[in-house]
Amino acid sequence: MTIDAHAHIIPKDFPREDGFPRMEAIDHDTARTLMFGATNFRARDVWFDVERRIEAMDAAGVAEEIVSPMPPLLNYAVAPVLGLSIARYVNEVMARYVRDGEGRIHGLGIVPMQDPELATAELAHLPSLGLRGVEVASHVNGVPIGDPRFTEFFQEVDRLGISVFIHTMPRMDEVALPASLRASIGVGLEGARGATSLAFGGMADTCSLDHVLFSHAAGGLPLMLARADHFWAQQPEDARSAEPPSAVARRFFYDSMVFDPRGLRFVVDYLGSDRVVLGTDFPAMPRPARLADTIEALDLAPEDYENIASRNARAFLSLESAPLAPLSA
Repeated sequence: MTIDAHAHIIPKDFPREDGFPRMEAIDHDTARTLMFGATNFRARDVWFDVERRIEAMDAAGVAEEIVSPMPPLLNYAVAPVLGLSIARYVNEVMARYVRDGEGRIHGLGIVPMQDPELATAELAHLPSLGLRGVEVASHVNGVPIGDPRFTEFFQEVDRLGISVFIHTMPRMDEVALPASLRASIGVGLEGARGATSLAFGGMADTCSLDHVLFSHAAGGLPLMLARADHFWAQQPEDARSAEPPSAVARRFFYDSMVFDPRGLRFVVDYLGSDRVVLGTDFPAMPRPARLADTIEALDLAPEDYENIASRNARAFLSLESAPLAPLSA
């Protein structure tokens, strides 16, 4: 039984209002074109058609998905009031998507993080829509997600008991990085930076952060934790954190998007089989023929396999005791 914990949707249409994204029909095609700011993206129908989505899930042996809006919809450059209107529309669409998924699709909403107070207030609206949590970017207009200005946001997350998916958002101004590498190495750099800011910037001292998932396995962070532990051990006890960096990092969940079984094996071995979920970025990225192929090569013990295949995703959403949805015939 497998769950894809990192998948996306785009609404099929948007209101014809100033500043809103647009989804334009394409002649003689079921796909549509998303236009929002600098984004001009051809979205095939599996992005917005639930029937096509279920067919794709069945083809890859996916029992359930955790879906969030496509990251370009996290456009924090727009004015907060407009951002709130866009978020509310997207969240309503997401709620319908979840309902139409008949238990096989779990949804995450979005909020206007460019105004932390507004975003915090909007969090309470998500559970009423049947959404399990919220997707936020790794930085908000250049400000890392672990910055103190977002403390009240994460405190409200704790109070509501909802989940947070932190999606890496590569920076257009990444120092000394060619533009052609922003979507590859840039994602690794920013993934590590965003996760580091949240884990080690003080937020973990004031918030539980028990249901936080980092996309793309938090970039290069897992590989740097042993070095961080080494330097932590050299510090006087009264001048260092109570826990070594690796212990703090093991409070979070990480998806499997590392593109190589050797890298994934390291993440599992170092952080633990209870910290990793399957994720594909579908449909932006192609899935394996079977989602389970992602971990078949790791030769995991049965319990470790089940953790990564489904249990951890459900723990992330606090669905541990809920029954798994059956695959369609």
